[in-house]
Formats: sequence, C-alpha cells, structure tokens
Amino acid sequence: MKRFAAIGLVAVASVLTVPVAAQQKAAPSLDIRALSTKAELVSGGDVLLQIDGPANLTAKSLRVMVNGKDESAAFKPAPGSMGLVGLVTGLNVGSNSIQASMRGSKATAQLTVVNHPITGPVLYSPHQTPFICETQAVGLGAPLDADCSANTKVEYFYRSTSVGVGGGPQGDLAAADNANGFGGGRGAQPNPFKPLDPNAPRPTDIAMTMTTEGKTVPYIVRREMGTINRAIYSIAFLHEPGTPLPSPWNTSTAWNGRLVYTFGGGVAWGYHQGRTIGGLNGNRGNLEDGQYGDYPVAKGFALAGSSLNVFGTYANDVVSAESMMMVKEHFIEEFGPIKWTIGSGRSGGSMQQHMIANNYPGLLDAIVPTASFADVMTFQTSMLDCELLDHAMTTSKQPFTTEQKTAVAGYSHWDYCTNNKLRYAGVASDINCDANTVPPSMRFDPVSKPDGVRCTYQDAYVAVYGKDAKTGFARRPFDNVGVQYGLGAFNAGRINFNQFLDINRLAGGYDVNGNIIAARMTADQDALRIAYESGRVNDGAHGLSMIPVIDMRPYTEGPGGNVHDTFDGVIAGNRINAAGGGNRISRVYEESVPLFRAQDDNLEILDKWLAAVAADTAPGTQREKVLRDKPAGLADSCFTAKLEEIKDPAKCKAMFPVYGNPRIVAGGPATADIFKCELKPIDKSDYKRPVTDAQLAQLRAVFPQGVCDYAKKGVMQRPAAGTWQSFPPSPAATTR
Repeated sequence: MKRFAAIGLVAVASVLTVPVAAQQKAAPSLDIRALSTKAELVSGGDVLLQIDGPANLTAKSLRVMVNGKDESAAFKPAPGSMGLVGLVTGLNVGSNSIQASMRGSKATAQLTVVNHPITGPVLYSPHQTPFICETQAVGLGAPLDADCSANTKVEYFYRSTSVGVGGGPQGDLAAADNANGFGGGRGAQPNPFKPLDPNAPRPTDIAMTMTTEGKTVPYIVRREMGTINRAIYSIAFLHEPGTPLPSPWNTSTAWNGRLVYTFGGGVAWGYHQGRTIGGLNGNRGNLEDGQYGDYPVAKGFALAGSSLNVFGTYANDVVSAESMMMVKEHFIEEFGPIKWTIGSGRSGGSMQQHMIANNYPGLLDAIVPTASFADVMTFQTSMLDCELLDHAMTTSKQPFTTEQKTAVAGYSHWDYCTNNKLRYAGVASDINCDANTVPPSMRFDPVSKPDGVRCTYQDAYVAVYGKDAKTGFARRPFDNVGVQYGLGAFNAGRINFNQFLDINRLAGGYDVNGNIIAARMTADQDALRIAYESGRVNDGAHGLSMIPVIDMRPYTEGPGGNVHDTFDGVIAGNRINAAGGGNRISRVYEESVPLFRAQDDNLEILDKWLAAVAADTAPGTQREKVLRDKPAGLADSCFTAKLEEIKDPAKCKAMFPVYGNPRIVAGGPATADIFKCELKPIDKSDYKRPVTDAQLAQLRAVFPQGVCDYAKKGVMQRPAAGTWQSFPPSPAATTR
C-alpha cells in the first residue's frame, strides 16, 4: 500500500503547482525498521533493528532509547547497509518503545515493538495441550520446564574424504540414518560425517567443498540445536572452528547468505514435541533435509527446520508458520540477514510450503515442494471419501470389480483408497494419535475418557475454527451432502445404475466422533466460512502467486496405492494458475530417478532465479519481476529414469497420465475447492446413459435435498480475508 501511495504522490506532484515552502529541501529524517521479523511479532526478548538516516548519520551521532534506556552502543555499520544495525535485547513481554534521535539534528523516529516469549505463542493461541516433551529423544536432555525448553547445544561434524563431497549413491533415507554422526542418507552406506572436537587437532581426512560464492573451504559443519516455540530446532551451515561466525556485522564466512528451510512430511494431529526436525533427524545427527541430502550445506547454504515443521508430528500450518518465523528470527539475530529462503519438503512438507507461502508472505522466497498437496483440508476430504466409498461398496449387495471401484474413486488404482483410508482419514478420535507418544489413556473416549484429546483435523485447528456451543467440540468443515459419488463412472458405462444408486444410498457420512452413519455429513457453516477466510483452503492467490515454485513429482501411480497421487499436485497447480500462474514449473520424474540429483538441479535453478529477481532494478512488482526473470527455457517438463528432459506436453501426458479423485468423478471442479456444494433438483440431462422415471424417483429418494450443482461456487466459498492472520484474530497481525 505504501508503494502505491508514493507512486500516486509523484504523479500528482508532476501536474500541480507546488508551494514554495514545499520546494525547500526536506528536513533530514530517521527511519527504524525491524530486520529479523515483523515489529509486532518479535519473540525471545530481542530484535535486530536497522536505523536509516541522512548521509552524516554515524554511530556516534545516533541515540537510541529502548523503554527509556540508552541502547545506542548496540548500533554500528553493517555490510551492505546504508544505515546502522543493532541487536536490542532485554525487551519486555508486550509493547516496547524504541526511540531514535540524532545529535545535532531534530530528526527523530519511533517504533513500537511487541515482544512474545521464546516459548510462544505468537500467531496461534493457546498452545495445544496436553503436550509431551521429547527433548531427551534428540539428545538435548530432560526438559527444563512445562514448555519443553532445553539448553542450546552446538556440535561440529566434518565430511570425511572416504565419501565424495555432495553425496553418494541414491537410496532410502531411513537406511542411512545412524546414531554416529551428522548425516548420510543417500543409501545404505557408511555415514560420511564424523564428529569433530573443535579443540583437538584437525583430522587428516577432512574433505573440501566449494560454495556458490566460489570459496573452497573445509567441509566442517556447525550444528546448533535448541528449543523455540516448544519445538526442537536445528540450524546447520559450513563453519571452521576458530574463525569468526557469521553475524549481522560479519559476512566474510563460508555461509553464502541463503537459507534452505525444511519441512517434514506426514499428517498427524499433535500433542507432542516431535523427534524429527523438518527432515533433520535429532540425535541421529542427520544432515539430510529429506530431499537434497547434504548438497545445500556443501554449497554454502544454511539448513534449518524444527520439530513443529513436521506434519507427521502436528499438521497445523499456522503453528508451522509461527515456528518457522521464530526460528528465522533467531537465525537473523544471531547470524545476520538472509538474502533469500527456499522451502524444501515432501508430502506433508509440501502442504506447509504451499500454505505458508500463500498465507504468510515473506517467510519463503521460493519453494520446491515434492509430491505436492495444496493443503490439509483438500487431502483430508479425499481420505474421508475413500473410507465412505469402501464402506458403501463393501456393504452393498451389488458386486463390484476392482476396476469398477477404481472408476468410482477416480485414482489410478483402488489400492489408493484401501491402503490410505484409515491411516489418513483422521476423523475417528484416535486414528492419527501418535501411538508411540500419545498413550491410549490420554485419548478421547465418549464413555471412559470424555475429556481426552481428540486427534482430528478440526481439533488440531481448534483456535482457528472455534468450538460448537452445543457439543463443545471443534467445528467441522467437512461435507458430502448432494455429492453423486461415481457419477462419471456411471456416465462412462463403467458401473450400472443399481451400483451407482447403491453407492450413494450407502455412502453415508461421519458423526462428530468419526463413526460412519447413514446420514450424509453436513459442514458447520461457520467452520466452512472460516476455512476459506482463514486460508485453510489454499487459493494460491496471495503470497504463493509472487514467488518462484518448482513442483517436483516422483510418479508413483499404480497398484500399491502410494498416497502421493499426481492429481493432488495438479490441484495445487490449477489453483496457482487460476490466480494468474506463470510462476510455477511442474517437473514429473519416473519413480526410479535419483531424486537427490534432481533436487540439486532444482535448487540451483531456484537460486539463480532468485538472484536474477534480486538484481532486477527495473520498475515492477515482485510478481512481475519473478515472471520476467524466470530462467530462459524453463518450462513444464517430465524426465526419464536417466534424467532426460522431455518438454512435449503430449509425450509427458502419455508417459505420466493424470487421474482424479472421488469428487472429480462426482463432477467437481479441477481446482477441488468446493467443499460444500449448492444443490439443485435431480436433472435427467445430467445422466449420459438412459435412466427411467422410476430410477429418477429412486435417486430423488437418496437425494431428497437435491444434488451438487458444480456450475456454481461452493457454499461459503470466498477469498481469504487477508494474509498474516493470527488466531484468535489480531488486527495488528493481519494485512489485507
């Protein structure tokens, strides 16, 4: 808004007569801004500030008062900054007054900083309870308080010359995890990282590596672990002990100024701290981010993540954004400003990247989601449909072949539903409670434990959706009233009318405790409205439309039911394209492709793309620069097992066919963003095969309220109310 106002003022000034007084040189002014985070979202009692002013501003002439205390000594020149940079510490929880003045000048500036505890919350309140601490599981010792805090731990590791720098043979990440060092993870092979005692003589087998800046340095990695926002975080980058660490005032280090932030996969509903750290595995010392291997660190990138950036621990994207924001803030205050941050993560990690990039713009400057999903709610809806369809076709007296079940579900194979329905449906109260960390004694039971924890999607977002006054449970946004399951399969002649009728007669829905019942499931209207307004339905139209996106899809369709279906990535792309598109590149790979090599390539592409955007000083919005600075020749493509790139859309479609899901078969839009449809009367013209009046009467009995009219927008469907929303809503933290 300020940018547009300034442009408008310039335009007006060019045509109006300006008073003489206004033509005089403006008085010198000062400006204070927060570098480490938004001024209203500071955490941990400190904030990195920059103060800009006239050319004669110096550290000696600057006076900074923080809550009435002189903090001028904290400010000094910093590389790349025209002003003075200072780390202000000892902030009070709540509002803090920052006042700057310049000796010998009337120039002043003021900034209010709102500080929050390092344990949070900031964006999502209150914290989820109960909450099981797991600091001991990652080598940080027993928790220090009820917020699972732990002392910060710094360790050094080095890459041995016994394994080549930048990775080895591809393979299963889990196979390479071991308890004895820093990483590995490219196959079942010896861990190439060894512990390094910074006070001992240097080992003779330390490898060397060259960064993106052309610096050849010892491949020694500093890893810091601690707790922020009740999460266990990890920060790793190249650093040789005995040399200066990077800081806001020192950039002549091996770190290249960029950050890769990692997001872990899975979908589960929390109540514990987590033992994996966005792909960096705790006490097993795993350097891998789940995608790149050690490549980013070898090239000079910093690598960071936290246990609450793992959706397999707690699938709440607001808490994930909050945790990332706080970890980044700590990073910047300790090591200096970041040129740009690239998101990395697979599956549930892709959900976080899409949702954080869209709802909290500025945290991520580019993303490379792998095995993509647009958001949690879209994924959950398909899983609920799978279980209901399985129930209907199992209880029906009509026989169904596997091929017919597949046609109704829309996926490449019926295995998708049978393998994933219970694992991911997450409606029943205990389905997705982590069996290893959330004991049965804590879980909800309507009889024996009515006050127990409820492991459902909506309960994981209770501060977003609120509670139903009648039941006391979180409001639920899911709905299947009027959905004609199998409509496309019937119209295509894949199933007969009696099968079509029975599927819809028997599908039913879920009660509030996750039990399948005969009645269809009706969304809470407030929950549905909130889902759209709060950004839980990711429309791709906000921050996500302004950054480079490389969507990476290992092709896993077919028997076996791999949950990472291709169509979920297409949904994410369709929504971004509906918002303008052009900034997203899709790359599909044969399943046997060495994915680490592919990800290394994608990181390099994004890094060059962002460098071009940063260097672009021509007029234009951020989105315009992202579009015009896209690397030449970069386009949607697919890859063979030997990483041969194919840019012909027809060949890619033939090699990697895209399927659908139950709502697409039912006639829903390819954006999959209608979660409760407007209804219309049964219409004979909707059926492409002959149906009798008696059959139509049977359908009307199954759908007494009518069927989905997907030509209309969904019930309560609307744009998000703005970005940087907090829950409960806080006007200071929301932009529109």
